[in-house]
Amino acid sequence: MKCDQKSCAGCPSAAQKRSKEDLIECRLSRIRNKVLVMSGKGGVGKSSIASYLALALAQKGYQVGLLDIDLHGPSIAKMFGLHGPLNITAEREIVPHQYRPNLKIVSIESMLEDTDSAIIWRGPLKHGVIRQFLADCRWEDLDFLVLDSPPGTGDEVLSISRLIPDAKALIVATPQEVALADVRKSINFCRKVDMRILGLVENMSGLFCPHCSGFIPIFQTGGGRRTSDAMKVDFLGQLPFDPEVVKGGDSGNPVLNGGADTPFVRAVWEFVEAVLKNLGER
Repeated sequence: MKCDQKSCAGCPSAAQKRSKEDLIECRLSRIRNKVLVMSGKGGVGKSSIASYLALALAQKGYQVGLLDIDLHGPSIAKMFGLHGPLNITAEREIVPHQYRPNLKIVSIESMLEDTDSAIIWRGPLKHGVIRQFLADCRWEDLDFLVLDSPPGTGDEVLSISRLIPDAKALIVATPQEVALADVRKSINFCRKVDMRILGLVENMSGLFCPHCSGFIPIFQTGGGRRTSDAMKVDFLGQLPFDPEVVKGGDSGNPVLNGGADTPFVRAVWEFVEAVLKNLGER
């Protein structure tokens, strides 16, 4: 049953909730779609995909939350130019950063005094932090919660599969075979833990020359579609490499904010439409 209170922690029945899991269930009941962005290996642009998916959905008018659970290498806060710690209410709720009226963002980086410090945590502690994020973040009502996970199939992804049983995996790949081998492991992981696979997106699928507009397959191309066909998962699109995306991430100003009409931006919107179609959203 969906919680109709503005604050789950301030709900009259909060005192009767027996565990973090009860509060997590209350929070999640107010979120229609949960999308876990994951990858088989690092360096494939997973955080960029999560960021642009969340931002594009918000620009389409949806209420969106973006949660960075890449505890060892958080980058979402920097990519959006967010600074300063997260606020904590009197009810001990974590208040997300309000990037725009319908886009809220939470990252572990916003809770660290020194963002250059290494996080040295074992599995149980990481699981506890993710439980706290899900139980204590005041998301309120959302159409989408996009979760950016670390690469691989380790503790964080396993925690989400257990804490959010209706989460759907969006798997990010690059075209070269060395990356696709790890993608197949991610797909098999999802099937083993009974997590529905939303689909696969191929990132950095090539470069459009800024001078002649010719297409250059710098990492080959088409490997993502071949893998999705072979593994029987939906293919959600190809996003080309774009140096402006790198600049936007470093400066905290995603290129989708500027309204540019580039091959990358057009590919993002096609990808988002494919995601919405697979989720049954209009």
